[in-house]
Amino acid sequence: MSPAGPLLIRHEGHTPRERSTCGWRDRLISREDAALHPAAWAHAVDIDGAKLHYQQRSTELYYVLDGGGSVMLDGVEQPVSKGSLVHIPPGVVHGARGKMRVLVVGIPHIAEDDYFEVAEAA
Repeated sequence: MSPAGPLLIRHEGHTPRERSTCGWRDRLISREDAALHPAAWAHAVDIDGAKLHYQQRSTELYYVLDGGGSVMLDGVEQPVSKGSLVHIPPGVVHGARGKMRVLVVGIPHIAEDDYFEVAEAA
C-alpha cells in the first residue's frame, strides 16, 4: 500500500530556526518542503509579543505547548495557557501577548506573502 502523502519526521533542534515577527520559530514543515506538497505547514514558535496581523488565504491553529498569555482575536482578548487550542480562520486579525511556546499549524501553509500587519489601536 502506498502512502497518501509525504512522510515527514522532524525533531526539535534539527530544523531551521529563525526570527519571525512573532518571536523565534523552528520551521518543522515549511517552505523548504513545498515540493512534497504537505497538507499543512507547522512551526514551533517562542512567542514574545506577536503583532496584530491576519492571513487572507490560510487558516492557523495555535496549540500552546508551554507558558501562557493571551491571544487577541478581532479585538477580543482570550486567555490561553498550556494545552489551549485556538482556531484562526482567514481574515481574523490576531496577535499574542505573553511568553509561550506555540505549535502553529498553517493550512494550507504559512506564507510570507499571506501576512498582513494591522496597526494597534491607541
